[in-house]
Amino acid sequence: MTNRLADTLSPYLRAHADNPVDWWPWGADAFAEAQGRGVPLLISIGYSTCHWCHVMARESFSSPETAALINENFVAVKVDREEYPDVDGAYMAAASAFTQNLGWPLTVFATPQGRAFYAGTYWPPQAQGQVPAFHDVLTAVHEAWTLRREQAVESADAVAEALAAAAVITPSDLPGLAALAAAAGSIAAREDRTFGGFGGAPKFPVATTLGYLQQPLVRGETPDAAAAADRALTAMAASALRDEDGGFFRYATQRDWTVPHYERMLTDNAQLLDVALSAGDERTVRGIVAFLLNVLRRDGGGFGAAQDSESVIDGQRNEGGYYLRSLAERADLEPPAVDGKVITAWNGLAIAALARAGAFWGESSWVSAAQDAAQFVLRVNRSSDGALVRSSLDGVASSAVATLVDLGLFAEGLLALAAATGDASWAVRGREILDEALSGGAQPDPVLAAQGVESAPDSTDGDLPSGASAIALAALSVWRWGGGDRYRAAAEEQVRQHTASALQHPFGHGSLLGVAAGLTEPPRQVVVVTDDRDGALAAAGRRVDADASAVVTPAQAQEFEDAGFELFAGKSATAELAYDCRAFVCRLPVSEASALTRER
Repeated sequence: MTNRLADTLSPYLRAHADNPVDWWPWGADAFAEAQGRGVPLLISIGYSTCHWCHVMARESFSSPETAALINENFVAVKVDREEYPDVDGAYMAAASAFTQNLGWPLTVFATPQGRAFYAGTYWPPQAQGQVPAFHDVLTAVHEAWTLRREQAVESADAVAEALAAAAVITPSDLPGLAALAAAAGSIAAREDRTFGGFGGAPKFPVATTLGYLQQPLVRGETPDAAAAADRALTAMAASALRDEDGGFFRYATQRDWTVPHYERMLTDNAQLLDVALSAGDERTVRGIVAFLLNVLRRDGGGFGAAQDSESVIDGQRNEGGYYLRSLAERADLEPPAVDGKVITAWNGLAIAALARAGAFWGESSWVSAAQDAAQFVLRVNRSSDGALVRSSLDGVASSAVATLVDLGLFAEGLLALAAATGDASWAVRGREILDEALSGGAQPDPVLAAQGVESAPDSTDGDLPSGASAIALAALSVWRWGGGDRYRAAAEEQVRQHTASALQHPFGHGSLLGVAAGLTEPPRQVVVVTDDRDGALAAAGRRVDADASAVVTPAQAQEFEDAGFELFAGKSATAELAYDCRAFVCRLPVSEASALTRER
């Protein structure tokens, strides 16, 4: 049989299209079906490169016996967490009331109105120790719904009320220099001095945290904490976590960075590109760029979400076997599949990193790739009314709404592209998207909202910045370019909302703390005005250690000024001059590259 997933815009859902489970995609129709039948929802959440999602699909969702039990007693809904992050966030938060072992696949049992009353992650087909068999879980949940429904509903209501109470945020003052330095020291205290990185096994790259440790404030106040980021990158780049082709795997299952979990994500690699750039590690930079351009880039210029951990070798599904071979040995093998979803936020990360790296190393093709990706998202990732959406697949836009993370990170990518190209139109478009986000342009998932289920977005910076951090990052960038103090105020507001939590748990708030650090110290801003974009002064301008730097022609400087970016005001009259500014106060311009110091 085939179910309703074959025509969806998710490779993860399409992979389940031939399951005997009567799957529904996420949407109002599934809720209507559950309410009409009076049965619970079984909401299964995962993503296409998730190994244990593949395992559960083979073991349970492909089983006619298990499928019959599901189809008779539940309305089964399959959700791609990358396409619907708010749905994933809502049910992951609810699942925390039932299990401490959070992850994917996430299996949630919910009332017909969508409120979770039980949840777990992977369940095997046969019981393993204290872990029950999935068949037994299905039977127990069905019996509970049939015989003790009132208790199940009460449990669901209690979880919803607890989550609503936990979502209340009390703003606090911006953290000062001492608090930010202490936060960096707290992170550094977790460093594994033997193998590099932080914590034990499993061990993750935590690029958001590394980025904070590389902040100028941290380098100045706690240099050993800053050095921990470089040590972590060096250890990872020399380990099995980094593939021979330059791309990084998701995480290592062992403390010494061995036995990787072999999926490769756009999020990790785009952010580690920025980390490597800040560390001056050209070899790692070039390796990651090669992976992005040669593996994840899709037709039309957008970047796919991830490459799978599994591939088919000798007719069998094999996890990691492809990557354990040399590049020469791989030539005759079919590579692991790439999830071709072009996610707006994740492409924003790649656009920003490629633009910055391309400008710094003088690689115009990298900047061109960033432009192609930006144009793709602006052209394809749009709803019928022109609004940005979360993702697209094969040139078709998803109905999933854009989140704050999408708007913030894509805006930041366009701002970085403006700096790399000198083209003010990218900055204008990025500012417009940021303004949309600040005015409430990112709406909650409409299906969750219709059912009264809180979206509960994650406010921590985990594998990528949170929504608050993404908006704050973009607002800080616009302010640094002279967009106006209202953007600084917007960044401050986002930071204040989460300062208390960030200082209490700094390891999980690296991006937010990075914005806080940027608000604490006066920014260094460098503008080089020249007709020779390949000359010595332009090259020096691209390599300065600055919070905002751009190389523009006199005409481009005028375009930035006309667009309202005051940093460029009065700088279009002459060419071949570099302006080195601190908090918008510029020193006398210089015309010699040697006079423009790289250091702050």
